[in-house]
Amino acid sequence: MSPQQLPQNKKYLALALLALAQFVVVLDASIVNVALPSIGRDLNFSQDDLSWVVNSYTLFFGGFLLLGGRMADLLGRRRLFVAGLVLFALASLAGGLATSPGTLIAARAVQGLGAALLSPAALSLVTVIFAEGAERNKALGVWGAVAGSGGAAGVLLGGVLTEYAGWEWVLFVNVPIGIAAAIAATRLLPESRNEGARNFDIAGAVSVTAGLSLLVYTLVDANDAGWTSGQTLLLGAVAVALLAAFVAVELRSRAPLVPFSIFRRRTITATNIVGLLVAMALFSMFFFVSLYMQLVLGYDALDAGLAYLPLAVGIIVSAGIASGLVTRFGFKPVLVSGLVLTAIGLVWFAQVDVGGDYVSDILFPSLVAAVGLGFAFVPMTIAAVSGVEPHETGLASGL
Repeated sequence: MSPQQLPQNKKYLALALLALAQFVVVLDASIVNVALPSIGRDLNFSQDDLSWVVNSYTLFFGGFLLLGGRMADLLGRRRLFVAGLVLFALASLAGGLATSPGTLIAARAVQGLGAALLSPAALSLVTVIFAEGAERNKALGVWGAVAGSGGAAGVLLGGVLTEYAGWEWVLFVNVPIGIAAAIAATRLLPESRNEGARNFDIAGAVSVTAGLSLLVYTLVDANDAGWTSGQTLLLGAVAVALLAAFVAVELRSRAPLVPFSIFRRRTITATNIVGLLVAMALFSMFFFVSLYMQLVLGYDALDAGLAYLPLAVGIIVSAGIASGLVTRFGFKPVLVSGLVLTAIGLVWFAQVDVGGDYVSDILFPSLVAAVGLGFAFVPMTIAAVSGVEPHETGLASGL
């Protein structure tokens, strides 16, 4: 039985499982933000090192995402999804048990690796289970709504857990979810992979993973090292050289890790560039606004988390609306509207000062950004996999 021949009820159970997994992946990029002051005190982090509790996750997630997507195509999407879930859960357990800064940062890095395996596999499974058109758009609308709310839900849940259970539980909470999801995946999800290719482009995999990882590291460390410092310029040059080597390898390979023909689809290329910029802005906002509420406005972890509730609810509601709008008007006008509103919300956040208050400096920009993000996530997700061949869905998802 092909994935698209699954019974309708089983399709939507599979969608619920896949969306939940992606929700946790996005949630974990932000769930530690509200807990950072508590983590810093308990584990004696320096202020400079504390940001690496967040950055180590995003570094490994971004660095291995493309490789994870291609591995899903070649080795099996369900297999990679389950492997990523198990690795993610084990790393979460190790992070919650950490007693030193180095151990926690390492555990967060492995979490990011697990997320890089499961995330593209999950999205590619959605695209192969649901037929292209209205059915897939509806499924991706659900996916976008659930996944898009993960960032805001992360800081909300992080505040509640930190206040009532301790910062360790922002990591421990992933363990039962990850294990239960892995077990459910073996029962609910069909296996799906590219049956036509078995050769693995090792040189391409090494060069692109090293290049992307180093590039992400350079970008996240540049604020500390300085954007024009010798270190930043040197690491940036090495990252570019590695990525150039990757391009050279792929052009010569008979079975490339990334067939460059996929970039001829301008929609996919443009969508990925836009998605990168939105993600960079969004998670930077979560980091700084969380610290602003606690260190400047004097909120405790619970209040800071609850302050994000309108953002989380707003994303879910607006994403549900966006799904119908995309089907009716196409993804471009909805995406542009979402990006404009997101930009307005982020610029509003940038105006906060030491005398700020919740309503004008947190609530109003949150509501504007929520509508924008909901309108942006859904069309970006649909456009990113639109017109992709079935054997390249993992690659497109990883991009």
